[in-house]
Amino acid sequence: MSTSPSQSLRPRRRVIAAAVAVVLTAGAIAAFAPAEQASAASYPSWSDVQAAKASESAQQDKVTEIKSLISDLTTEAAAKQKSAAAAGTAYQTAQTNFDEATLKQQKLQEQADAAEKTAAQSEEQAGQLAAQLGRASSNDVTTDLLTHPTNSGDLLYELGAMSKLTEQADGIYSQATQDRGTAQALADKSAVAKKALGALADAAQQKMQAAQSAAEAAQTAVDAQNDNQARLEAQLTLLTSNATNVEAKYNKGVAVEKARQAALAKARAAAAAKAAAAAAPSGGSGAGSNGSGGGTPNSSGWVRPSAGYQTSPYGYRVDPYTGAHALHAGVDLAPACYSPIYAAHSGTVTFAGNGGGYGNEVVLDNGGGISTAYGHIVDGGIMVAAGQHVSAGQQIAQVGSTGWSTGCHLHFETRVNGAAVDPVPFMAARGISV
Repeated sequence: MSTSPSQSLRPRRRVIAAAVAVVLTAGAIAAFAPAEQASAASYPSWSDVQAAKASESAQQDKVTEIKSLISDLTTEAAAKQKSAAAAGTAYQTAQTNFDEATLKQQKLQEQADAAEKTAAQSEEQAGQLAAQLGRASSNDVTTDLLTHPTNSGDLLYELGAMSKLTEQADGIYSQATQDRGTAQALADKSAVAKKALGALADAAQQKMQAAQSAAEAAQTAVDAQNDNQARLEAQLTLLTSNATNVEAKYNKGVAVEKARQAALAKARAAAAAKAAAAAAPSGGSGAGSNGSGGGTPNSSGWVRPSAGYQTSPYGYRVDPYTGAHALHAGVDLAPACYSPIYAAHSGTVTFAGNGGGYGNEVVLDNGGGISTAYGHIVDGGIMVAAGQHVSAGQQIAQVGSTGWSTGCHLHFETRVNGAAVDPVPFMAARGISV
């Protein structure tokens, strides 16, 4: 299922509540960064807070300051995440418009090519009849009728046949002209549609760049909240209660939370490795159709992007999330949640962030006009950054169910000059089965 900005902040709010609880009860705290990571010019230090308790007015001022800082952190993170989600949706919409327009243009071109072939056949047939009429008219039938009256029956028959042949030729010429007009009209439509693709491609690229900037701004705001809010909550507790050893308890809670996060990451990695091992064939290759992924690149330099069998192909379908008939621009592979996602080919990360309906997404420029995209990545599961070079088979993310998704899976796309193509034949041509 998709996650909204407010939903993605809920775990953090639970973290803040836990941070306050540990100050009061010395229980577990949820904080994600060193206590003094923030700049002293922007956030109060523990010594500032302790000093403020010397007078009631200073204490109240510090309480007001800290509450304002906490509010600003929360508001900024929520606003930036909302902007990132909107930018991601705009990017997804622009990309979908380009993909659908490309398919329509390709269909128009196919129709134009077929009409051109029909027109050429009609014109060839008309030319053959013209030649036949030319040979028949080389004999002066009227002169033969006057000079050989005994053959008048045959000659009159010949006149009738010529008349019918002429009528047939007129019909074929008319059809050939009509076919030529149809071919030209379709060719013109295809040319207009192809010309429009440039603007749609540019729009998709611009929206993707805007979404990347918004994603980075959102991550910066969330990092600031993660780095500072739990500490500020603890400092507020120090100012407004008689609790003792607040700083020491906070720092202890930070260490406990770091250990918990490390254990969680280790457990996720172990689960992903187990899922990958279960899907892998005995030979360990990532190129098979049995659901394996990753491994050593084949001779073409490609690997399967994840484990799991295909659950939805490329093409138009009724979207299981929206219920609308729309283009599914890739294939879905469904290994277990948190399973590794690998770079299908070496390349440079051009996008890593909120992709709207794609959820958390990574896009790689694989060179030569080819790019690959990996969608629905779990929150916190993107392991690369924009501008980073990755190798084929390198883990770049973890499988999730963000965006327009009804369960954990990888949405995998292959693109040529920015337009989506069916990954099955594309990858098959490179020795990989998906």
